Amino acid sequence: MMLRIAKPKVSLRILTHPIFGAPTLTRRSYSSGVKVKQMMVREALNSALDEEMTADPRVFLMGEEVGEYQGAYKVSKGLLHKYGPDRVVDTPITEAGFTGLATGAAYYGLRPVLEFMTFNFAMQAIDHLVNSAAKTHYMSGGNISVPIVFRGPNGAALGVGAQHSQCYAPWYGSVPGLKVVAPYSSEDARGLLKAAIRDPNPVVFLENELLYGESFPVSEEVLDPSFTLPIGKAKIEKEGRDVTITAFSRMVGYALKAAETLAKEDINAEVINIRSIRPLDRSSINASVRKTNRLVTVEEGVPQHSVGAEICASVVEEIFEYLDAPVERITGADVPMPYSANLERMALPQVEDIVRAAKRVCYRSIPMAAAV
Repeated sequence: MMLRIAKPKVSLRILTHPIFGAPTLTRRSYSSGVKVKQMMVREALNSALDEEMTADPRVFLMGEEVGEYQGAYKVSKGLLHKYGPDRVVDTPITEAGFTGLATGAAYYGLRPVLEFMTFNFAMQAIDHLVNSAAKTHYMSGGNISVPIVFRGPNGAALGVGAQHSQCYAPWYGSVPGLKVVAPYSSEDARGLLKAAIRDPNPVVFLENELLYGESFPVSEEVLDPSFTLPIGKAKIEKEGRDVTITAFSRMVGYALKAAETLAKEDINAEVINIRSIRPLDRSSINASVRKTNRLVTVEEGVPQHSVGAEICASVVEEIFEYLDAPVERITGADVPMPYSANLERMALPQVEDIVRAAKRVCYRSIPMAAAV
């Protein structure tokens, strides 16, 4: 099978972009305006890819089954027909090979969007991500940019077992030279993917298989082709005064459900959608904790060296005096993911776990002795 990358028909020295050159909307951490329609996450990703490929001939998509099959999760639906095999490139099952090829294309000045069928398979190509893409800008003294997006599903799905359920947010979040994002909603997916494609250096874009078919309301602003979200800025999904709950990806939905339950017990939780793992929006988290004086972090990955551990360390180092209770971390169990549905549920955070943790930091739990 021949992998073909079309040489752009514009000079790579010309950086004029039909969208970049136009007046852009003020970048904020959330969209404004009236919500006008429902959009699935896969549709948001698809539309972002489509618009960026139309706007910039240097952008191309590469990965397993992205073309003829239209993507394992149908994120690339219709793109092969519209842009052809030079810009929607089906690859063999060889992550190391096509990741190296795409990284080299980024050195050349193209803007590859590389899809992994799952980030578990990206381990086959880890050297290209961590040693080539992430470090070249620094090692070249800033002379070489690597504008590449590594995207695909991350974390647990349903019944796919230990080798297909790992959360790589802490892995990539520890690598200097990478930006790492993990969207929750359609607005996140669309705005962050467009920002990632336009970024001059590598972005790891961690999606979630169970969110692809979820629908979220979006506004006219989100649907505007110039809409982007800033990488490195969190979003306050729900304001509150009693406890701060941070989460990313699918766990944001769990945190919001927990906040609904807590509200019935007169605990007003503030829910922060981190969105950006690296850089981490420490200032927004700190501002919230200064207000609530309590913190619960939520993620589905394992506890050791987790994103929540980094958030806890940051809060303790910078604003320890504002804490009125120990920080609580809610994570997945420290075990490989089981196949069994009941064991899988036990290995992942649940809404009730978040509720209990929030009540503990608010000193609303019933002591064991009193319960007897």
